[in-house]
Amino acid sequence: MESVSIGKWFNAGVVDGGELIHPETGTPQGSVVSPLLANVYLHAVLDEWFAQVVQPRLRGRSFMVRFADDFIILCELEQDARRVLAALPKRLAKYGLSLHPDKTRLVRFRRPALRAKSPKANGNGTFDFLGFTHYWARSRRGFWVVKKRTMRKRLRRAMRAAWLWCKHNRHRSLREQHGSLSRKLSGHYAYYAVTGNYEAVALLYEHTRRAWRRWLSRRSRESYISWEKFPRIETSFPLPPPRIVHADA
Repeated sequence: MESVSIGKWFNAGVVDGGELIHPETGTPQGSVVSPLLANVYLHAVLDEWFAQVVQPRLRGRSFMVRFADDFIILCELEQDARRVLAALPKRLAKYGLSLHPDKTRLVRFRRPALRAKSPKANGNGTFDFLGFTHYWARSRRGFWVVKKRTMRKRLRRAMRAAWLWCKHNRHRSLREQHGSLSRKLSGHYAYYAVTGNYEAVALLYEHTRRAWRRWLSRRSRESYISWEKFPRIETSFPLPPPRIVHADA
């Protein structure tokens, strides 16, 4: 890979809200090259440092999960977690990086006692990672397991995006709208439809149905579509129903 090409990526800029922005530092937010460069840079800055320097000095078990510039570090012992949290800012600062103040925190996340009435009984919290909120909950057999649900912020954003899309594209034909909305929902299911997250996926589906009917009814004065009539449209143009795509074994 030539340095000239990387320089072009840095200086290309991104369009945000219709405005072209050229960031002065770092990689452009949303750029296709950002995850690639983050992986290359952080492999040496973070991955190798954690495996070769940090883990040998910790008393309990530990491991790290990273995707681009998002990562979590899990430690068996609280004192180990606090040591890592104290060392992280210094390590990143050495390479001109810093932790996001609103996304960096220490969370207690231990399996609750079998007879515990609530996962918060022993001070447990939740954490967000890669679009999901991770939390303790009981399985169908009554055991405590880690479950995931769509982050509230991400779900609200998806719902708003569906509403605005239906509003701004209501002039298109039913076939065009149905095709686009179906692809959007299927894409959402492909990532978020995991075991235990059906309720959030179904919520987006119902919201999209309501938004579609609402804005189809606003195409003209004569285009009002009642809820009694809408199922007839759905018979010809059914949106993909919510379903679990990624099921736990």
